[in-house]
Amino acid sequence: MYDPDLPPRLRALLERLPDGQLPITYQQAAESLGLSPPRTIQRVALALEALMREDVAAGRPMIAALVVSRRGELPRAGFFERAVELGRLPVDPAQHAEAYRRELRQVLAARSG
Repeated sequence: MYDPDLPPRLRALLERLPDGQLPITYQQAAESLGLSPPRTIQRVALALEALMREDVAAGRPMIAALVVSRRGELPRAGFFERAVELGRLPVDPAQHAEAYRRELRQVLAARSG
């Protein structure tokens, strides 16, 4: 179930976290937002996708790049699928990791500038 209040709450959370605490995991985002099961990670992912659409439409770096999987330093597959769909990342999966790191640097730079 989609919660329209979740994307702005998630954006506010990501905007107020100090750079030293970023990126955060999907689980950390869910916990910080006070989400309870079921489907907490799915709800965070849907909110992130909404933020991605907003940021691309506004010509901003995607703040969703600040949320990564607990299994590594990259977001989940859905991030890459949506970013490709939105024209922000290249179609070639071999280029995704570097394109993601570029996006992350842009988000962090926009926060400090």
